[in-house]
Amino acid sequence: MSGSTVTRISGRAIAVHGNDIDTDRIIPARFLKAITFAGLEDHVFEDERKEARASGATHPFDEPSHNGASVLLVNANFGCGSSREHAPQAIARWGIRAIIGESFAEIFFGNSLMIGLPCLTASPADLAALMGLADADPTAEFTVDILHATVSAASLKVQAFLPGPVQEALVTGAWDATGLLLDGYEEVEQRAAKLPYLSGFRP
Repeated sequence: MSGSTVTRISGRAIAVHGNDIDTDRIIPARFLKAITFAGLEDHVFEDERKEARASGATHPFDEPSHNGASVLLVNANFGCGSSREHAPQAIARWGIRAIIGESFAEIFFGNSLMIGLPCLTASPADLAALMGLADADPTAEFTVDILHATVSAASLKVQAFLPGPVQEALVTGAWDATGLLLDGYEEVEQRAAKLPYLSGFRP
């Protein structure tokens, strides 16, 4: 019962411009009170979307042409700030299946991997080209190839980067720690039986 493999993501893209977009901007702290992650997708970039509407602008996540997008394009240090797994959860539940950025905060990167949401990095110039295409043509189809770490759309094809162990975890399904534990549940039971401090907690 290991996790599903993540090898290729295809779909339209949405670009959110700006460096140092922190987790509180992605999902405001007041939504962290929920017992489950259900419904977080409704509040991704909540405050920035409201601010944009108040000023007569449209946030990318409110742009109808971006509805159903699968690929998120961002700039540098995305997901910085406090460590909240709600941030990648909100993004993934909205429908994003891969994020391409100049760089990611380490904890955000790890939290994303834990739910099978790949975060690939690319050069600033390549990101600018990808974002420009997504802004100019919201119907453009993007393809993220995890195995070869490439991102392509229309006539563009850029080389991205993904750490080797992360790439292997995604393409083999090993990103799902819970699934791996369930796969080896007998071994877990055997190891637990040897721990004297757990003896009183076993059924």
